[in-house]
Amino acid sequence: MADFRQQALDYHEHPTPGKISLALTTPAETAEDLALAYSPGVAEPVREIAANPDDVYRYTNKGNTVAVITDGTAILGLGNLGPLASKPVMEGKALLFKRFANIDSFDIQVKNTTVEDFVNTVANIADSFGGINLEDIKAPECFAIEKALIERCKIPVFHDDQHGTAIVTAAGMLNALDVQGKQLKHAKIVCMGAGAAAIACMELLINCGAQRENIYMLDRKGIIHTRRDDLNEYKKLFANNTDKRTLEDAIDGADVFVGVSGPDVFSAEQLSLMAAKPVVFACSNPDPEIKPELAHATRDDLIMATGRSDYPNQVNNVLCFPFIFRGALDVRARTINAEMKVAAVHAIREIAKEPVPAEVLKASGSASLEFGAQYIIPKPMDPRLLERVAYAVAKAAVDTGVAAVDMPKNYMGMA
Repeated sequence: MADFRQQALDYHEHPTPGKISLALTTPAETAEDLALAYSPGVAEPVREIAANPDDVYRYTNKGNTVAVITDGTAILGLGNLGPLASKPVMEGKALLFKRFANIDSFDIQVKNTTVEDFVNTVANIADSFGGINLEDIKAPECFAIEKALIERCKIPVFHDDQHGTAIVTAAGMLNALDVQGKQLKHAKIVCMGAGAAAIACMELLINCGAQRENIYMLDRKGIIHTRRDDLNEYKKLFANNTDKRTLEDAIDGADVFVGVSGPDVFSAEQLSLMAAKPVVFACSNPDPEIKPELAHATRDDLIMATGRSDYPNQVNNVLCFPFIFRGALDVRARTINAEMKVAAVHAIREIAKEPVPAEVLKASGSASLEFGAQYIIPKPMDPRLLERVAYAVAKAAVDTGVAAVDMPKNYMGMA
């Protein structure tokens, strides 16, 4: 572990501090080049944009940019360490945008301490970018921040900790239930955790067919039920009219366990109470709610996913957020709506059912991968994610009327 820590520090320090940089896209070698790039030539696109604001997409890089913005209040699993400490994570997000979808990202750390001030800061700079990716903002403030920015901004705003996790979870969940011979609409679901990711996961599963009354959500005080008087407006959406009060009560006979809480909170005894052919998504990182070795030793009919790359079926947000923004940017979507998220879910899940290209096997270090209990979610290095997910998202944006332009001709090589 000490060696890995030093490797991580060296990676971020050498050969140049950080992970990202700017690159020029036009010539800047001669006096003529510079006269076109800046004064006096730059005045011409200025005049065009002033006359027709949409021309900003024609003459600047706005249409291929995403601002990755945080206040540093929920950095990974490390907590509230402040905006500056979050910069390596935001740079990492920008790296992933560029690596997987060729999107240029700018990481922005905001010091504002109130929801109103944060929203005002971001809304006032939003028009500089094609989209906004909110990151590592604690609940429940993240809900109010995203909602307010969606209302105020004319570009897509997406809190990846909520919706990215939800999309990949839903894609894997639908496939796992398929393998187990079950249907989402009939599944009894227990969700351990009631923060941003948990609530977004359950809402998206409902959009995909789950029944709200079949969902039992737990926070630190137990089951979220209708007779509790300490629930915020977001938890109230999942207040179940039930006499169940504990995890043991809820998990008895459950088909699905989703953990977005903390390490080792789900025991072998509790797992043993689940219905035949259970599905467990233990997504706490780096230590899941139950260790896979213990889970598989307890139930041999189990399908399991975690947030870790060293076990099968990793729930990894990089499977979706670069491609969702790629599709949204390419049709100038003004928002990322529920239909676009569901389209991404189905695009991701279908890839896992197809033969895996040799290049993906090599990149993932796998001898073979075949749809089933050990492979329900595609690998992040799968090049099909870009074309399939971006296309599905762009099409859903056009179909639901939130796109400013039509689908580009032969977009992503698909009809």
